Amino acid sequence: MRCEKMSSFIVMDIVKEAEKFEDCIHFEIGQPDLPPSPKVKNALHVSIDNNKFSYTQSHGLVELREKIVQHYAKTYGVTIEKEQIFLTPGTSGAFLIAYALTLKHNSTLGLSDPSYPCYKNFAYLMDINPLFMPIGKDDNFELHVKDLKPHHLDALQISSPANPTGNIYQSDNLKELVEYCEAHQIAFISDELYHGLTYEEEADTALQYGKNVFVINGFSKYYCMPGQRLGWVIVPKEQIRHAEIVAQNLFISAPTLSQYGALEAFDEEYLATIKQEFKARRDFLYAELSTLFDIDAKPDGAFYLWANISKYSNDSFAFAKELLANIHVATTPGVDFGTNGTNHYIRFAYTRNIEHMREGVARLKKYLHQKEIL
Repeated sequence: MRCEKMSSFIVMDIVKEAEKFEDCIHFEIGQPDLPPSPKVKNALHVSIDNNKFSYTQSHGLVELREKIVQHYAKTYGVTIEKEQIFLTPGTSGAFLIAYALTLKHNSTLGLSDPSYPCYKNFAYLMDINPLFMPIGKDDNFELHVKDLKPHHLDALQISSPANPTGNIYQSDNLKELVEYCEAHQIAFISDELYHGLTYEEEADTALQYGKNVFVINGFSKYYCMPGQRLGWVIVPKEQIRHAEIVAQNLFISAPTLSQYGALEAFDEEYLATIKQEFKARRDFLYAELSTLFDIDAKPDGAFYLWANISKYSNDSFAFAKELLANIHVATTPGVDFGTNGTNHYIRFAYTRNIEHMREGVARLKKYLHQKEIL
């Protein structure tokens, strides 16, 4: 294992430093501040009262997997079997299953640059070679088949909506990518963790365009259950037994109480209010930050803004530390997400309420105005 190649989350240094300031404004962490549905809380209490503390089977609770099956049928019009679904400790467990089933020692995993940093770190952990392909505003921060053709890939991973940019892969492009990968024996892994948090258009699932894809999702973002550490992976039918063996050895089963709580997570009426709230936050922050930074695209989903800081700095980590030290505003340096121009970007998460963000914006405007004068 090439652990020495793994990089730390620079943002965690920001988080640690931010704890020193009681008046800190937080734009750095990608976890919702909203609670899950009250039905989830009630289900957790009931499961505790009923002493639901034992392991579940490695697949996870049958009744929860049946609810996920219903969710895919209703939301996307696709049919999957409950045996294809594995509940995992966060999406981290789901990534490890998908990588273990699709990639061998020294295999090549295609990733976009920028992208979520854990992808490459899991690859290094498993002696897999991450291959980074640059994306930008000219291609809507999406990989296309033309980007894949020059390379030999054993697997491709995308995320839609994406972290850190908030873009959604368009239907035609997603379909072309899935079909190209299936035609060239490239495993297709789709991170769909931010599904549900989409504002003008819905995101397609890769399952709409191919049966041999690996789809990853979880309860931490849209369902507001980050600390419950519960994700899922949907595997092709022929991989079910292999996935079961991997899951048994990696983690035995996902957290039991979390699974019982998640039985009530698909509360459509409540989730509609979650989406409405995050859309309002996005609209507020986008309008305000657009007066300070160049923002390549208004995010279609998730809860992040990818802001170009070139007029102020060419070192995103130094700039993030500067903002934290001088005005107690915490952001995520772009360099956490790759090397493709990321020194010119910082990520803002709109995971706190508008009044909290309003104070942060006011501090930014005052400080950056003074910086421009100097």
